Amino acid sequence: MSAELVHRTGSPILIGTHALDRKLSASAVWYATSAIAVGLAYYHWCYEGWRDTIIFAGAITAALIFALTFVSRRILFSITLIALLVATIVIAADVKQHYVEMVLHAYDVVFYLTSWSTIVFLWVDHRSLLLALLAMIAVAIVSGLVLWHFDSSRVPRRFSGGLFVLCVALSMGASYAKGERGNTQFYWDHLYVSSFYSSWSETLQTLWKGQLFDALKSQPMPPFKIPTCALNRKPPHIILIHQESAFPPSYFSEISYDHRLDPFFKSFDGRLHKLRVETYGGASWLTEFSVLAGVSSYSFGGMRTFVQSLMQGKIHDAVPQVLARCGYHNSVFYPVPKAFVSNDRFYTSVGMPEIFDYRAQGAKRFDERDRFYYANALNDIERHIALSNSPLFTFVITSATHLPYTKTYEPNVQVSGGGPGTDPEMNEYLRRLGLAHMDYDEFRTALSKRFPGERFLIVQYGDHQPIATRTLLGFDATSFAEDIKLTPESRGLLTYYSVDGVNYDPPSLPEIDVLDVPYLGTIMLQAARLPLPDSYQERLRLLALCQGRYFTCTKSQEILAFHRRLMDSGLIEAR
Repeated sequence: MSAELVHRTGSPILIGTHALDRKLSASAVWYATSAIAVGLAYYHWCYEGWRDTIIFAGAITAALIFALTFVSRRILFSITLIALLVATIVIAADVKQHYVEMVLHAYDVVFYLTSWSTIVFLWVDHRSLLLALLAMIAVAIVSGLVLWHFDSSRVPRRFSGGLFVLCVALSMGASYAKGERGNTQFYWDHLYVSSFYSSWSETLQTLWKGQLFDALKSQPMPPFKIPTCALNRKPPHIILIHQESAFPPSYFSEISYDHRLDPFFKSFDGRLHKLRVETYGGASWLTEFSVLAGVSSYSFGGMRTFVQSLMQGKIHDAVPQVLARCGYHNSVFYPVPKAFVSNDRFYTSVGMPEIFDYRAQGAKRFDERDRFYYANALNDIERHIALSNSPLFTFVITSATHLPYTKTYEPNVQVSGGGPGTDPEMNEYLRRLGLAHMDYDEFRTALSKRFPGERFLIVQYGDHQPIATRTLLGFDATSFAEDIKLTPESRGLLTYYSVDGVNYDPPSLPEIDVLDVPYLGTIMLQAARLPLPDSYQERLRLLALCQGRYFTCTKSQEILAFHRRLMDSGLIEAR
């Protein structure tokens, strides 16, 4: 009796087979569809930023709904599944930002689905999150099966197809209107859905070329070796100083300033050495990456904005790793929370597990004067020397010269700014450079006095120019750093690097007009007179061949062949 059930009392209850075929009424379907549509519209309006990003995200969400409706002809089925997809994106992005300060990217889906070891890691360390994701998938599957059966709507394909085309056109127009994605959008703008959608194109490009990193498809060359580091004597301690937003004001004749600043930028040889970086006004982590990894962030295409996050655990011959093989004890003095833009994970993965962030240093703010970080570094050096004979690599990141320049920093300290008529922002920036010069001189003197028997190599670099130079580059004074797009040839990408010694005489520096930032780590290893691994000897060859250029080297095939050799040697994983 398939058409009836027998009640436990014995009397039959007929529920004809037609009951299982009942559908939701048309009015119920459209009421439910309207309610979900209002919920999606509310979310996009309230949480996806400004007009253009709201339209961009909303149009793509609507396009997905109409695409699924075109296939299924069921509107409630389609809008429910896409609403669940949006909810999953929002939840996953929020969780990811909580842990690594970066929202969801489309490449994450590829990365996690193609990496069994990563799935195992999630199961071991974040099981509840993985189970929650699986539960969301289960809810979507069950909802889809139920609604496929009960959704009575049958939307004409010409109608859903037309709306799909309209929404795609609207999203393309909004994408053009909103412009390029900002460097920091994936880090703290909280535009979860629009950020995810905007990452589709670069993810597809990466999948098309088959790797994250620009390289020749094949290149039969012998692999680089990772040698042990045999030393005849203890090498110098190395101090690498990331001078926030620092550049020589002499690069712009329009700037009137106190020329007593000039020695701050010069090396032991009395010369100013120019450095070409790959970011302007912000995104310091791009410069850090190139210095430490020895490759250009440009080589990662549209993925370069979050290259440190993507390349965690995938670089095996970074500068700190080379130093560790030579017996160096590596540490970082970081002015903000160590999880900022996932830097702690990157630092640890490239051989710098000891991270003193602002909490560990006892900082009261994120922009302490440089002398604060120098003092902490000096104390750490003293502790280490008292306990060990191994050399130190100390990476110090400063912060006082960071924007904004709309308030007077350390107003009680008398220091020169700009000459008469100098723009207020530039005047404040120049004051902060004066403070940085003062604090560095004190630091260098303290090294000499406190450690007379130790040798130190000091390398400084400017990570990018400050936003205060934007009008000198032809941009409006109201422009944000992310609105300013520069070609690699722009003088807005010129900063400096300097090499100095305390109780140590560095070797001569390369006779290069401008050094591209990926070579700086190699220059530092050479200045410390350390034995260079094969890959760094090849970087020296490329430096000479390309006259200091890297990404814009006229012999670009040489750079791409080098990248292929790094990948084939297992020194960089780029998938």
